[in-house]
Amino acid sequence: MTRHIKTAALKGQQEEADAKVRATVEAIIADVAKRGDEAVRALSERFDKWSPPSFRLSAGEIAALLARVPRQTIDDITFAQAQIRHFAEIQKASMQEVEVETLPGVVLGHRHIPVSTVGCYVPGGRYPMVASAHMSIVTARVAGVGRIIACTPPNQGAAHPETIAAMHLGGADEIHVLGGVQAVAAMALGTETIAPVDMLVGPGNAFVAEAKRQLFGRVGIDLFAGPTEILVIADDSADAEMVATDLLGQAEHGPTSPAILLATSEKLALDTIHEVGRQLHVLQTADIAGVAWRDFGEIILCSDDEEMAREADRIAAEHVEVLTREPRSWLGRLKNYGALFLGPETNVAYGDKVIGTNHTLPTRKAARYTGGLWVGKFLKTCTYQEVRSAEASARVGEVCSRLCAIERFWAHKEQADLRVRRYGRKNLAR
Repeated sequence: MTRHIKTAALKGQQEEADAKVRATVEAIIADVAKRGDEAVRALSERFDKWSPPSFRLSAGEIAALLARVPRQTIDDITFAQAQIRHFAEIQKASMQEVEVETLPGVVLGHRHIPVSTVGCYVPGGRYPMVASAHMSIVTARVAGVGRIIACTPPNQGAAHPETIAAMHLGGADEIHVLGGVQAVAAMALGTETIAPVDMLVGPGNAFVAEAKRQLFGRVGIDLFAGPTEILVIADDSADAEMVATDLLGQAEHGPTSPAILLATSEKLALDTIHEVGRQLHVLQTADIAGVAWRDFGEIILCSDDEEMAREADRIAAEHVEVLTREPRSWLGRLKNYGALFLGPETNVAYGDKVIGTNHTLPTRKAARYTGGLWVGKFLKTCTYQEVRSAEASARVGEVCSRLCAIERFWAHKEQADLRVRRYGRKNLAR
């Protein structure tokens, strides 16, 4: 039987805020659809106080920004992108095209076709999210996407050099210093200066996430995203310092980011509460992480590993970190998670920044039915069929005709009947 040691103060109280976000986003999208570049510029001035001669960076501007980035940072970005590219290439290689003769003369198959053009949003308001450029742009490039446009907001009143470096080194064809809903709407709908995309990817704040939700259908998206989440699963072998550090590592993303501990040890649970408080006294982002922990932090005491596993699958968190004696055993035990981090030697920050897996992951229980962004998201698996003989066509046609009659689809039935008349053995013998 589970017992809450700490309950989220504001859990389930987002509906009113979500409604306001929806209305705001709807109005912005409608404005961009109607006025194009004029609306984009007005919105950028209003929200970001940013109105350069062109939002798109020229080759010279990109080169000047890259020249400001320290060599060590360029090397670190290159290293991170190499890990992400390598794992994406391995994933792509696992996706085989098929062609098989399922009946004599009937050939079925599928191909993996890259999306033609993708818009990648790289957040940069509170934090310049350099790593998000790797996750979307590099992965799309590996998939074979033809045109990649990337948008990021200004940071502290200017383009952020390290983010631009990551976007350029990742392989973006166009880089725009443009943020918020106006950037997402411009990429999806197109304006006088931005050609529309087929798909939008990348994380963002509540307004960006809502914009992607409202634009879904007109364009594809990677997934519906809410505030980032962490769930730590720990037994009495874990230490409170590490648990608290890793919980706060995600809580600092934003004041609505859930951070949850499942524990079988009451001592660990209580020690973690104390340790979180201690770390918040010295953490530079305590103003954000502290609010997230107060309002959305939880500690749930479970009787054993089996109960922790059930709770973990119920919560279906974005990031699940396992700090137990046998972390590897949880790989086969858990079903609902965005990404899994096994053992104390790894952590969510590795996955967020550098290790090679993608950090754009499902939130708000979406891990029950989807994984995160990966190379396969940029590939359309499209089927084809070819009937290579008259006999096969007539054989399939006879069954198809009877099934169409059951459904009263008479024009469908005639498609089948026409082939039976033309290719049936009796008619071919004439």
